[in-house]
Amino acid sequence: HVQLVESGGGSVQAGGSLRLSCAASGLTISTYYCMAWFRQAPGKEREGVATLTRDDDTYYADSGKGRFVISRDRAKDTLYLQINILNADDTAMYYCAAGRADCYRPDRVNFWGQGTQVTVS
Repeated sequence: HVQLVESGGGSVQAGGSLRLSCAASGLTISTYYCMAWFRQAPGKEREGVATLTRDDDTYYADSGKGRFVISRDRAKDTLYLQINILNADDTAMYYCAAGRADCYRPDRVNFWGQGTQVTVS
């Protein structure tokens, strides 16, 4: 049974930063083919914002380039998303995901977390 658990969300002021974390049971984040962060704002489609492959290749959506950093701690087997210079458009539920190649696409995801809310005011 695979479980992905996100943490680190909250309410922050515009211009601030947050670091989201994702821990897993039932799979190994450090060796899974593709790990991703998605977000979904009310009334909008779920968007893949950053991915990290087991070969350390990264992908960032245009909305996050220059502000988002995806990383992992192999010793803790934890995935992170650092979000800098937050703005109101970043308000969304953020999800950790594990999937196949191009896992910034929702149809490439095998497992989803339950999400952590980020609210920017």
